[in-house]
Amino acid sequence: MAKNTYKSNTFKKNQKAERKSRNFNFNFAFFKDRRLHLTVGFFLLTTSLFLFTAFVSYLFTGKSDMSVIQAAAEMDVKASGAEIENWLGLLGAQASYLFIFKWFGLASFLIPPFLFILGYHITFKKVIMSAASAFSFVAFFLFWISLLLGFMVFEAGETNAFSFLCGGIGYELAVLFDSLFGWGTYLVLIFSLLVFSIFYFDITSLLSFNQKDDVYIPSDETEVADSQDDESETQNTSEDQKPYSKESEEEVEDESNSWTVKTVDKQEKKEQVKPTLEMEVENTLSNAVLSEDDIKEQADSEKEEAEQESDFAVEESDFKEKSATKVENYDPTLDLSSYKYPTLDLLEDHDSGKVKVTQEELEQNKDKILETLTNFKIKIQSIKATIGPTVTLYEIVPEAGVKISKIKNLEDDIALSLAALGIRIIAPIPGKGTIGIEVPNKNREMVSMKSVLATDKFMRSDKELPVILGKTISNEVFVADLAKMPHLLMAGATGQGKSVGLNVMLASLIYKKHPSQLKFVLVDPKKVELTLFNKLERHFLAKLPDSEEPIITDTKKVVNTLNSLCIEMDNRYDLLKDAGCRNLKEYNNKFVSRKLNPEKGHRFLPYIVLVIDELADLMMTAGKEVETPIARLAQLARAIGIHLIIATQRPSVNVITGIIKANFPARLSFRVTSKIDSRTILDAGGAEQLVGQGDMLLSQGSDLIRLQCPFIDTPEIDDVVEYIGNQRGYEMAYQLPEFSGDDDNSKVGEVDLSDRDALFDEAARLIVMHQQGSTSLIQRKLKLGYNRAGRIIDQLEAAGVVGAFEGSKAREVLIPDEMSLEQLLNNMDN
Repeated sequence: MAKNTYKSNTFKKNQKAERKSRNFNFNFAFFKDRRLHLTVGFFLLTTSLFLFTAFVSYLFTGKSDMSVIQAAAEMDVKASGAEIENWLGLLGAQASYLFIFKWFGLASFLIPPFLFILGYHITFKKVIMSAASAFSFVAFFLFWISLLLGFMVFEAGETNAFSFLCGGIGYELAVLFDSLFGWGTYLVLIFSLLVFSIFYFDITSLLSFNQKDDVYIPSDETEVADSQDDESETQNTSEDQKPYSKESEEEVEDESNSWTVKTVDKQEKKEQVKPTLEMEVENTLSNAVLSEDDIKEQADSEKEEAEQESDFAVEESDFKEKSATKVENYDPTLDLSSYKYPTLDLLEDHDSGKVKVTQEELEQNKDKILETLTNFKIKIQSIKATIGPTVTLYEIVPEAGVKISKIKNLEDDIALSLAALGIRIIAPIPGKGTIGIEVPNKNREMVSMKSVLATDKFMRSDKELPVILGKTISNEVFVADLAKMPHLLMAGATGQGKSVGLNVMLASLIYKKHPSQLKFVLVDPKKVELTLFNKLERHFLAKLPDSEEPIITDTKKVVNTLNSLCIEMDNRYDLLKDAGCRNLKEYNNKFVSRKLNPEKGHRFLPYIVLVIDELADLMMTAGKEVETPIARLAQLARAIGIHLIIATQRPSVNVITGIIKANFPARLSFRVTSKIDSRTILDAGGAEQLVGQGDMLLSQGSDLIRLQCPFIDTPEIDDVVEYIGNQRGYEMAYQLPEFSGDDDNSKVGEVDLSDRDALFDEAARLIVMHQQGSTSLIQRKLKLGYNRAGRIIDQLEAAGVVGAFEGSKAREVLIPDEMSLEQLLNNMDN
C-alpha cells in the first residue's frame, strides 16, 4: 500500500538543520552546472569518434604496429610514435590494441556508438536510445560476439592469423567453454541470445504470451475498484491471500494444477493492487493530512498482511530445505587438512638489477642489419624491435618483390656483422607477415623462479596441471597445462638447462597442487638429479609396494614401474567405464559429489606425472621393454590422468623412436649440438642456434615459441622440499599396483615347477585355447617381456603342456582341451 508521508505541520524546523541542508546542497551544486554537462557530453562524443577511427585504422595497420606497442615501455614516446602507422598515432594504436587485440576483438566496435548515444543525450538533452538499454545491449553483445568469434577461431585452429577477430577475452572464454561444452557452445550461445531477446524486447507482450488465464476470476474485482472505505481495503487484503488458503493448498497437491494456481495469484495481485494504489493516491491528494487513527489503522492492516505472507514464506522455505537436503561433498584434502603450501619466501630473486638492452645497442644492431641487407641489394620498408630477457626480435617488412629465401640465406652474414652467437631467422613470423631476426642480448636478464611464481597468471591459473615454462620474447610468463599437452618430450645437450627445467616444472606443480591431487613417479638413472625430492615420499611420490627407494635409480626396476603404471591405467579405465565417465576430471567430480560408491571400488584418483630424466640410458639397457610401456602410456593414459615428462641428452632416432615421438605432440628443446638433433626433437631446425643457459624452443603443433627458462637453484629446491617434508604426511607413499617382473634368479638348464611364474596358469590356458605353443603369443597377449615369456614357455614344456623347441616352428600343444588342462593344474597344485 502507498503510505502517507505528510506531517501535520512542516513550518517548525530547526534553523541549524536548515543551515546543514543548505550547505549540503551547495556542495553538490557543481554537478548540476550545465557547463559541466556540456563538457562531459562533448568529451564522450569526441572519444567515440576517436575510438571508431582508431579501430578502423587497426584493421589495416594493426599487424605492423604490434611490435612497436609491445616494446613501447622500452622506448621513449617520440621514438614509438614515429614508427606507428595508426591514423591516430601512438594513443590510437594502443587503444585499439587493448580493445580489439587484448579484450573484445571486433565486438569493440559497439563501444563508440554507445559513447556517442550517451554523449548526445548529455549534450543536447535528446534521447536516441535509453542509456540503460544501450548499456545492457552493448555489455551483452561485447561478450557474446567475442565468444562466438573466439570459438570459431579456436575450432578452426587459426589462433595467430585471426586472433584479432575475437580478442584475448573472447579466445580465453572460447577455450573455457570448449572444455565445458565442446560443440555445445553454439547451443549455449543460441540459448543466451534467446533469453536476452526475451527480456530486452519483451517478447511476451509482442507475441501475446502473457494473456490472462480464465481458470480463476476474483468475484469482487469491481468492488475493489469502487470501494473507498477501510472495509473494502480489508477485503482486498483477504482476497489477495485466497490462493494461499487451505482450499488452494489442496489444489497445489495436484502437480498438474500447481502452475495454474501460481499464475492466478500473480494475475489477481496485478488486478487488485493497481486500483487499490489509485484509490489511496486519490485519498492522499484529497486529504492532505490523515488523522493519527487512520495512520494507526493502516499500519495495523499492513502488519497483518505482512505476517500472513511471512507465515506462508516460512512454510514454503521449510519444505524446500527438507526436500533439497544434500549430503556434503567429499573433500579429498581432509586427510591432510593441515597441509600448508610452500611460500615464495623459500625462493631467491636471482635478480642482477634486471639489465636491459640499451637504446644504443638497439640502434647499432638495426644499423648493422640494414647495412648487411643493403650490401646484398635487399630493400626493406621498416624494422622494429621487441626486447626479451635473452634475445631481441627485430621484425623486418621487406619491400615488394623481395624473396624471403634471399633473407633466410643471409643468416650467417648477419651473424658475422653483429658478431653475435645464435642468430635465428624466422621467415616469415606466423600471423604477422614480417620476417624476424632473433639476436642474443649482450647482457642477459636472469629470470628467477620466484618472479614468475608470484605473477597473477600463475597464481590465478585455473589449469589442471599448470607448469611454468619460462618467459617469451615479449616478457610474458608462459604457463602451460600439462593435462592438455598431454605429454612433454625434452631434449638438450649437457649443461644447457635441461635438469633445471625439470626442477622448474616439478616446483610449479608442487606450488599449485595439494598432495591428494597429484603424485610423481620419478625415474633418475643418473642417481643425482632428482634425489632432492626424496623427502616428498609421504606427500607427492608414488612407488611400487616392495620398493625401498622412492626415486627409481635402478634401470631394472624401471621396467616393473612402467608396467605397474600400465596396470594402474587399465584399472582406472575400468573405474571410468563403470562410472560412465570419459576422463579423470568427470570421474573425480562425480566422486566428490558422492555419486559413486566407494564400496564398489571407486576412489578419488590423483593425477600421476611420470618424470624420466634420461631416456637414452634406459633405451640402451632395456630397449623394447622400456619403449613398449612408454608408448602404451603415451597413447592411452591422457584421459585417466597419467602424464609423462621425458628428457634426454641425445635426441637421436634410436632413442626417440617413431612410436614414442608420434605420441608426444609437445616437444621442448634446449640447445643441441647439430641441426639433425634439432629436427629429430622439433621436426624443425633452430635448436642448434640457441644460446644456452635455459634458452629453449617449444613446439606445439606447427608453432615454435622461444622461451627463457626460469632459474631455480639446488638450495631453493632443498628449502621447498624441507618445508613440505617436515609437515605431517600420509602413512606411506602412494602405492602403485604390484607387478611381478622377470625372475633373474631362475635356474639355467633345468626348470623348477615348484617356483612357477605367477602367470603360469593364465599362460597355459591361453596356449591351450589357441592351440599354439608360441612365446610371442604369450608376450603379446599377456604384455610381457621376451625373457619372462621364454621362461614361462620353458615351464610349460616341463609341465607337459607344450612340446620341445622346433626351431622357427611353433611348439606342439600336448593338452587337447581346457578340461584336461584344469586336471593337470590341480594335480600340480596338490
